[in-house]
Amino acid sequence: MNVHEYYAYLSAAREQLWNFLRALPEADLNRDLIPDGERFHNIKDLLLHVMDVEDHWVHAIARGDGVNKDGLYAHDWVRPRAEQYELGWIIAYGREVSARTRAFLDGQPNLQRHVKLVQDDPASDTVTLDQLMWHVMTHEVRHTAQITLMVRQLGHTPPWLDYMRFTRLRITSAQSGGVNDLDTEEPEEDA
Repeated sequence: MNVHEYYAYLSAAREQLWNFLRALPEADLNRDLIPDGERFHNIKDLLLHVMDVEDHWVHAIARGDGVNKDGLYAHDWVRPRAEQYELGWIIAYGREVSARTRAFLDGQPNLQRHVKLVQDDPASDTVTLDQLMWHVMTHEVRHTAQITLMVRQLGHTPPWLDYMRFTRLRITSAQSGGVNDLDTEEPEEDA
């Protein structure tokens, strides 16, 4: 598994989640299911936070060109209070961030390049771009799990977002009656 493949999976799962959430009542998306939460209280808070993290690390830090630099999607990223925003606005921001990330990855960046975590600190720690991307992607997976739990708490059945739903499954010889894509390869000649 590599960053490109896993990000493609996350993008597909994210679209499925967004499509599902569009069908829920706005009151459910805004319901305070984490009343003691310091920063996040509802589904929309977490959706917005996931996009903020990707925008910050991938675009503002690694690329120096954050999606939100022009204030088009201005909001308080520390305490988003996302109930004040339409779900469509959050999804539009997410689509912009996602499109830029896909274009960035399609450009085959050097994933071993070191990235300073604090740009204006000469003594800042660094990580590789690969490590930074894995951080962003695992962060999204964790919060997506929280969102699906919240969906269940609201009495709905969330979409199946597991990796296996989005990957190309291989058929075994036993399942296909002796033929699979491994069996169709030409045998190697003895030297």
